[in-house]
Amino acid sequence: MLILPTFDDVVAAAKRIEGHAHRTPVMTSRTVNDELGAEVFFKCENFQRMGAFKFRGAFNALSRFDDRQRRAGVVTFSSGNHAQAIALSARILGLPATILMPHDAPAAKAAATKGYGGNVVVYDRYNEDREAIGKKLAEEKGMTLIPPYDHPDVISGQGTAARELFDEVGDLDALFVPLGGGGLLSGSALSGRALSSRCRLYGVEPEAGNDGQQSFRSGALVHIDTPRTIADGAQTQHLGAYTFAIIKRDVDDIFTATDDELVDSMRFFAARMKIVAEPTGCLGFAAARKLKSELRGKRVGIVISGGNIDLERFTSLLAA
Repeated sequence: MLILPTFDDVVAAAKRIEGHAHRTPVMTSRTVNDELGAEVFFKCENFQRMGAFKFRGAFNALSRFDDRQRRAGVVTFSSGNHAQAIALSARILGLPATILMPHDAPAAKAAATKGYGGNVVVYDRYNEDREAIGKKLAEEKGMTLIPPYDHPDVISGQGTAARELFDEVGDLDALFVPLGGGGLLSGSALSGRALSSRCRLYGVEPEAGNDGQQSFRSGALVHIDTPRTIADGAQTQHLGAYTFAIIKRDVDDIFTATDDELVDSMRFFAARMKIVAEPTGCLGFAAARKLKSELRGKRVGIVISGGNIDLERFTSLLAA
């Protein structure tokens, strides 16, 4: 039986990461407020250490290691942001880290992971099972496997971003959160249900990879092939056991966004708010723009989950 994390775990995680994770800014835009007819607050995790919310969960999980685990080190699998988060957290805490990354991971994310001291092992995301490889490495070398999302300590750490948002802006009517494996959404749900009872919680994933939406609406975990989308941080094949249990219980709905809608949102952030957001980080805003008729007069939170994208890739997408 799964023992799900609670908001108390989010509070404990906030204490562990304090002084290590940034308290990221909450930004507003008059243009967005006018477009949506709402009061909109962006939680900018693109300004987090290593450029994404993932640092919160990674540092929280690794900071709980005992002496044996610290000596043996950590292993994980990630397309980029969790990889960087684990590598950086491991360097700060003084333990070795082995990272499984897909062969087509964004170059900037792979380079940063290596730069933080991570030992990168490459695999083929379309033909190999990263979870099986990770488990085998952990068993052979005695390392602790910390997956990107389906782990109570990771979920609790990710929930600190929404906790900060609610602490700063108060009650919200709606909160839009990018959805890949569900760590950020389930953690946000723990904070949302504790701090803003009226807030409707929405996950947003790529249209090409809507396994979360299918799972949520059917009530059972749905597995899909690796989706082909520019939102590389959400190219997951399924939600996790922990994340799905929380999402099924606490989330109100799950929406999708197309790659074209993500590019439009990236372009807006760059041109009007002068910030860089990666495609996955734009999922929440892309969905909110489509739902503006339902958001009129509301107080709306949107999590920008990260800003890690190769400069050449960024400019080519915006120029298309």
